[in-house]
Amino acid sequence: MFIGIDLGTSSVKMILVDQNQNILATSDSPVTVQNPKDGYSEQNPEEWISATLECLESLKSKKPKEFIETISIGISGHMHGATLIDSSGNVIRPCILWNDTRSHKECEEFENQGFDVRSISGNITMPGFTAPKINWLKNNEIESFKKISKVLLPKDYLRFYLTGEYYSEMSDASGTLWLDVKERKWSEKLLSCSELDIKNMPTLVEGNQETGNLKNSIKDKFNFKNDVIVVGGAGDNAAAAAGMGIINQKQSFISLGTSGVFFTPTQNFLSNTGDAVHSFCHCLPNKWHLMSVMLSASNCLDWICSITNTSITETLKNVEKYFNDPNLVSNSSFFLPYLSGERTPHNDPHIRGSFHAMKTTTDATNLQYAVIEGVSFGILDGVNSILKVNDNFDKIFMVGGGSRSSFWIELIASLLQRNLSVCNQSEYGAALGVARLAMYVDNNIKDQNDIIKEIKISKEYQPKIDSIDLLKKRYTIWKDLYTSNKNIAPTLLT
Repeated sequence: MFIGIDLGTSSVKMILVDQNQNILATSDSPVTVQNPKDGYSEQNPEEWISATLECLESLKSKKPKEFIETISIGISGHMHGATLIDSSGNVIRPCILWNDTRSHKECEEFENQGFDVRSISGNITMPGFTAPKINWLKNNEIESFKKISKVLLPKDYLRFYLTGEYYSEMSDASGTLWLDVKERKWSEKLLSCSELDIKNMPTLVEGNQETGNLKNSIKDKFNFKNDVIVVGGAGDNAAAAAGMGIINQKQSFISLGTSGVFFTPTQNFLSNTGDAVHSFCHCLPNKWHLMSVMLSASNCLDWICSITNTSITETLKNVEKYFNDPNLVSNSSFFLPYLSGERTPHNDPHIRGSFHAMKTTTDATNLQYAVIEGVSFGILDGVNSILKVNDNFDKIFMVGGGSRSSFWIELIASLLQRNLSVCNQSEYGAALGVARLAMYVDNNIKDQNDIIKEIKISKEYQPKIDSIDLLKKRYTIWKDLYTSNKNIAPTLLT
């Protein structure tokens, strides 16, 4: 038996699978996010521990005989979070999360070096990444900075709690800005940009390698029979890719979750820092991936549903009917979906969401359509950014909460002018991905090449040809709206 743990922004999800990858039981437990100021986003790591223990108890109660036979565990987690550990192994302050934008000034400081930071990290310096957060602490919370013994990513703090060991793996470490992504090792030069060195970092492994065993206290608490191995695991998107079997070039996926992601593996290291494309290691050896990220995707839909007091189901029904009238769409408002700033392609922490071209006739459905369309344009921005350096993909899977809407998928298919595939991937896809990584340490599995298989397609969507020209015209206008807004955006923030 194998357990996959997915530490998400809003909850911990967990699955128990057998050697044939049958999901025997699932569990989840919520965690909260604190926003002490505009642009600030933090979590208390103690919540991760409580939620994880609750999920383990739930799995055990559902499948007690199978649960105690667990051989190994894989851990996935939201990336970039700065979890600071002192010399006694205690957490110094709340973890600063991936969608925190407070460190935009420190990004310039980090890159202002006597060498080319981007050529080593493979990435442009963004506030969401880990390194600028540490530079912000150095400039604003010096006492916290002085106490740092280790900097751990969220899932790696959870690993430390479970095993007592300090480890990370390549896919998650890529999002720190301290990793030499091409060479797959910590860079002393990059660490020096944050006044850190190798001793402040966890040991690096690949996602399918061992990082120690569960501590005896936890093994005994849950009555595990084996010395349960914990493997490297993966950052959340790499884990989801492993859960779908997307580990090779020619494959890709779009995730319409809280954030919007386009992810495609590459056989070699590639980079496009000019458009803020993420260039990361994949979670298996000698594999990399490119990723575009928009910070606000399905949460834009949640937001407009709340504002208009309409359910998601009703909103999507309204918008689909609205879209069937080209005259309404031609005269619709526009929405910039930057509720928390933006990454690809703008790397702009100051920009915020905004409606444009509103009229006296603008109603709730018009605003709802503008939001769906604006998020879709953001996805297109990301795909176009990756196409500049890599067009070696053809099959695109759709995942995330937004992928449950046939209308939304067809809209994106029309924008991309590509077929899109939907699979029966559940919300436990990242947990399945790291459970698969955990299977690599089981000596009873003879053929490791069969562990990660591509998920089956349940439905395929094609572009609506008669919609393409109208959408392209509106996309061009929408792009100009960002250009017009970016200069004034910093003055609007307090």
